[in-house]
Amino acid sequence: MVLKTFGWSFAVTALGLVAAVLFGGWTAFGIVAILSVLEISLSFDNAVVNAGILKKMNAFWQKIFLTIGILIAVFGMRLVFPVVIVAVSAQLGPIEAVDLALSDKDRYQELVTDAHPAIAAFGGMFLLMIFLDFIFEDRDIKWLGWLERPLAKLGKIDMLSVCIALIILLISAMTFATNAHQHGGAHVDKAETVLLSGIAGLITYMIVGGLSGFFEDKLEEEEEREHEAEEKAERSGKPRTVVAMAGKAAFFMFLYLEVLDASFSFDGVIGAFAITNDIVLMALGLGIGAMYVRSLTVYLVRQGTLDEYVYLEHGAHYAIGALALILLVTIQYEIHELITGSIGVILIGWSFLSSVRRNKRLAAAEGNADDKTEVTSGV
Repeated sequence: MVLKTFGWSFAVTALGLVAAVLFGGWTAFGIVAILSVLEISLSFDNAVVNAGILKKMNAFWQKIFLTIGILIAVFGMRLVFPVVIVAVSAQLGPIEAVDLALSDKDRYQELVTDAHPAIAAFGGMFLLMIFLDFIFEDRDIKWLGWLERPLAKLGKIDMLSVCIALIILLISAMTFATNAHQHGGAHVDKAETVLLSGIAGLITYMIVGGLSGFFEDKLEEEEEREHEAEEKAERSGKPRTVVAMAGKAAFFMFLYLEVLDASFSFDGVIGAFAITNDIVLMALGLGIGAMYVRSLTVYLVRQGTLDEYVYLEHGAHYAIGALALILLVTIQYEIHELITGSIGVILIGWSFLSSVRRNKRLAAAEGNADDKTEVTSGV
């Protein structure tokens, strides 16, 4: 079962790691491995959400999602998008950016380093909005209750996430400007770049979120219509038009999944810039991670265990929040790649262990309840 589901992921991992060694030696091997783990840890909640929607689709649309969808996810968002970011931020053509990355790494590194404040501000704000919207939402299941309960109450204030994000952006821009001025003012213009790039990241999040919400609303409308048609068919004794209704609903599901996957892929792509500026290593690492996310989606659907580890989504979002703050800090200060890459893994592991302990407590409570029932029945 595991080999059948993750077979392609294992193969892509082997090929990707070999390519990394051939491209840049064992250092490149380590970076690609970290990026793969980072992508998986940041996108685990994406796999859970995908699985919840994918299980409603028929076999045909599931296959479309796992074939055409993987091409869009791996080659579109994980390969093309990093090139676009570098090309825009460094004011290069896409072909020129790729050629420079392969032929003149020192010059490419210099250009990307100069553009790093813009990239970090854009990505930091995008990731920060994902984190803030998550922690300010009132949820039935809470991982760190002492923190999440008061935050959920604050979340009832309209536009609180946007306000906090803009305040953090202003602080980041002003801090950067002050530090630059203290060093002679050579880079004082970067403060404006940080501010504009951060606002662009915020706008991008709101557009992507709006599109996802649009497709989600369409999906709900189709499901309601399908349910009404089924009830009407049952009352009249006529056969239901399952193929037509399922096909239309599944089409909106597919569109929604692709927009949703694109929004989550920003996490890994932007977060990857905190680890490396090499688009080849970035594409290899994120591509491997994307394959595992797809395989994990299928595994969750087939096993039917979506709700077994309930804190994993929390851990993934806390990792996103930590990465957002790290990116904003790297506007001025350098942070070691091992710190950046390991934080997400630690938080995911912590949330997984918390989920396991929760499941054991629930199982023990159910066992005690059964024992009491047996004793009562015996009496």
